[in-house]
Amino acid sequence: MNPRRLLIACAVASLAGSALAQYKVVAPDGSISYTDRPPLAEPGKVTSLRRGAAAASAPAANDGALPFELRQIASRYPVTLYAGANCAPCDNGRQLLQQRGVPYTERSITTEEDTAALSRLSGGRTIPSLTIGVQPLRGFNPTDWATYLDAAGYPRESRLPRGWQPPTVTPLIARESAPSRAAAPPAAAAPARVDAPPPADEAASAPALRF
Repeated sequence: MNPRRLLIACAVASLAGSALAQYKVVAPDGSISYTDRPPLAEPGKVTSLRRGAAAASAPAANDGALPFELRQIASRYPVTLYAGANCAPCDNGRQLLQQRGVPYTERSITTEEDTAALSRLSGGRTIPSLTIGVQPLRGFNPTDWATYLDAAGYPRESRLPRGWQPPTVTPLIARESAPSRAAAPPAAAAPARVDAPPPADEAASAPALRF
């Protein structure tokens, strides 16, 4: 074969392979490779090539144990629950996700910094809130949550492995380590609203999917 044609054929094959890949891996020596399976690599060395990856939350630590189909859905549209303490609607939302078998990550909303970050992320200060991919849902509405989970492709009956548990709950805003000397107590945080009902015009029309 003509060397020029061989080079062109190799380039086309390389582009096709990277187009089908889902992850970009940077090795310690700086070399780059592509794969369609989640590789075992150090944090920060793997970049997901899937849509919505930039806005997605970190996947659960035991996502590798999920069935292949469910792992694919969770990689494309990761689910994150934003909840607080002593919040009955938050408990209801958590129960819905667990009964349906949706792998999710939970972020706690306890400080003013958490509440402000939730407002920027979801457009409101309501808990519980849910994100499916980049689609925010404010307040617990089982019908709305089920509709968006259906649209994302999550199965209606649990397919989680026996014994699967969500990752440890972490604050939405990471806490800094305590200083060596005593500091003044922080100002009281403005609490997040719990499951506030949506405005009338918002409830009248279903929001468009924004996965």
